[in-house]
Amino acid sequence: MTTAFLPDESFAHRLDAEDSLPGFREKFHLPLGVDGKPLIYLAGNSLGLMPKAARQIVEQELDDWAKLAVDAHLDAATPWYSYHETLREPTARLVGAKPNEVVCMNSLTVNLHLMMATFYRPTKSRFKILMEEPAFPSDTYAIKSQIVHHGFDPKEALLLARPREGEFIVRHDDIEAALDKDGEQIAVVLIAGVNFFTGQLFDIEKITSAAQKRGITVGIDLAHAIGNVPLTLHDWNVDFAVWCSYKYLNAGPGAAAGAFVHERHAVNRDLPRLAGWWGNDPATRFRMHLEPNFVPVPSADSWAVSNPPIFSMAPLRASLAIFHEAGGMDALRAKSIKLTGYLQFLLDHAPSKFFTVITPRETSARGCQLSILVREHPKQLFDKLETAGVKCDFREPNVIRVAPTPLYNTFHEVWLFAKVLAEHR
Repeated sequence: MTTAFLPDESFAHRLDAEDSLPGFREKFHLPLGVDGKPLIYLAGNSLGLMPKAARQIVEQELDDWAKLAVDAHLDAATPWYSYHETLREPTARLVGAKPNEVVCMNSLTVNLHLMMATFYRPTKSRFKILMEEPAFPSDTYAIKSQIVHHGFDPKEALLLARPREGEFIVRHDDIEAALDKDGEQIAVVLIAGVNFFTGQLFDIEKITSAAQKRGITVGIDLAHAIGNVPLTLHDWNVDFAVWCSYKYLNAGPGAAAGAFVHERHAVNRDLPRLAGWWGNDPATRFRMHLEPNFVPVPSADSWAVSNPPIFSMAPLRASLAIFHEAGGMDALRAKSIKLTGYLQFLLDHAPSKFFTVITPRETSARGCQLSILVREHPKQLFDKLETAGVKCDFREPNVIRVAPTPLYNTFHEVWLFAKVLAEHR
C-alpha cells in the first residue's frame, strides 16, 4: 500500500482531480438524501447503482414487445432469441474465460444447483464438500440440500475451513491442511472468490491447483468478485463458477446471473446435467416434439434450461458497456486499490479505538470492500452513518461493510465516511 496519502480533506479533493477514470460517476443514478444531495453510496457490494443507460435499453425491449409481440424474438432491435449472446463476450472478458465457457441465466443459487447436478457425483468413498466459514448463507443452504439429496448427512459430509482462534480470515495453509486430511474423501471444493463477510480475496489459482492434484472438482462463488477483481478462470483451470450480477455488475435487483464451465467440460456432451430446451442444440431447438432427445450445445449454454429473461438481462447490457468503456478490470482494479487503500490509511489514522478492520491489509488479498468490526455500540454507529448521508450495510452482530467502488465513488466520499467513523465515541 502506498504511504504517500495525507489525512487532510484537500488531499481527497486532489486525488479526485487526478482520478484515473473521470466521468464514469455521471453514468449512474445517485440516490439522494433528505437534503436533496447525493448519498455517500458505499453499498455497491449489496446492490450496485443504476446505469443511466439502462432505462433506454429496457424501454426499447418494452417498445419491441408492444409493437412486435411474438415477432420480437427475431425482429426486435436486439432479437430476443439470441439476446443472451450479446452478453457472452463482455462477460467472458470480466471472468477471464473463453466465450463458449460462460452463460448468463437464472439466479446465482439456481445456477449453483445446476452446476452441482453435474459436478457433485458423490460415491461412498468420495462424498464430502469443503467450503469456507462463514460462507454466504444461500450457498450453505444449497450445498446442505445437495448433500441430503444424495443421501448423505451434512454433519459428516460438509467440511468447513475456518479462521483460527482470534482471527477473521481463512489461511491458505489451513485450506491445504483440510485437503491433506480429507482429500481422498472430498468430491468438491466450493469457495467464494471474495468472502461476503470479511472481504477476503482467496487465491483461486492456488486453491484450484491444490484441490485438483487430489482429484477434487473446484467451484467458485464469484458474487463478490466479478466486477470487483481481475479473474482468469480459464487459465486457473477452475471447473465451474457462478455469480450474480446485481452487486458490482450494477444490473439491478434480481438481474440475470451467470455461470462458467471450463471448456474441457463445456464441450463434453456426455456430462450429466439437468436439461431444458434452451440448452438444446439451436439447430434443432424448434423441432420441439420431433426431437424428443436432448442434444446439448457444446458450450456452457447447454446448462441453460430456459429461454433468456429479456427484461432482467437488458440492464446488464448497459453496465457491461460501461466496464468495456472503462478499459476493463485492470483499469478498474488500479483505481480500486488506490481508493480502498486510501480508506485503510484514513482508518489507520483515526483516533477512535472502537473499531478494527478485519479485511486483509494486503491488496492481493482483498477487493473493494473493507469490513469494519465495531467493538462498542455498533448499531448506534451505523445509525449515525445513515444520518450523515452514508449508505453502507450492517452484518450481525457488529460488522459494517463498506465498498468504495471505482466506477462511481470518489476519494472525497471516502474521506467523509472516515471522518464520521473517527468521531464515534
